[in-house]
Amino acid sequence: MVRLGNVMLLGDSYTTFEGHIPEGYTPYYAPKTRPEIETDVKKVEQTWWHRLIGETDSELILNCSWSGTTVCNTTFDGRDASEFSFIARLDRLIEEGYFEANRVDTLIVFGGTNDRGAHSPMGELQYGNWTREDLKQALPAFCYLLDRAKEKLPGTRVVCIINEGLQMYADGYRVACEHYGIERVDLANIEKYNGHPTVKGMEQIKDQVLQHFAKTAE
Repeated sequence: MVRLGNVMLLGDSYTTFEGHIPEGYTPYYAPKTRPEIETDVKKVEQTWWHRLIGETDSELILNCSWSGTTVCNTTFDGRDASEFSFIARLDRLIEEGYFEANRVDTLIVFGGTNDRGAHSPMGELQYGNWTREDLKQALPAFCYLLDRAKEKLPGTRVVCIINEGLQMYADGYRVACEHYGIERVDLANIEKYNGHPTVKGMEQIKDQVLQHFAKTAE
């Protein structure tokens, strides 16, 4: 069995489920509190990440996922996202000393979908000297995220899942992963409804992520 140890997730709607993310964070998959959202994913056991944890030697210690969030600090309609973006959440955990108090063996980052969907400014790959303006752009912010993770979690295995259909954004994400030596999983042919994985899609994500871990364990 593949061993991932203590696992932390940093994600968006694809990785949420009501009751399994921090209080105040918005879930997408929420059959009790958001029944108006039509999806066949009705149980947490149907999510890609719950299935992954169940099929590996691992324990989920934090699911830091928030529906609709971008990696960068610009979200839909050009609004500021500096309180809930991926980079804001990671920085907050660092500042609060979370990683000093908790051992994270594997960090799985599954983001960037909403940067593309919100048409956040893409910017250019940038590996240092970030300004607040830089972090409003997708590619500089993605680089910043990986840089911070590498610096603050030196003993942690960091893996990025890159969604399909992100076009030039994904091209930049892949180059950034290579620059930082970060593993990545490029998803393909995921079944979705209204842009979100169905039960079958969740299984497909789990299978592709697990295949990556199994292959690298060989």
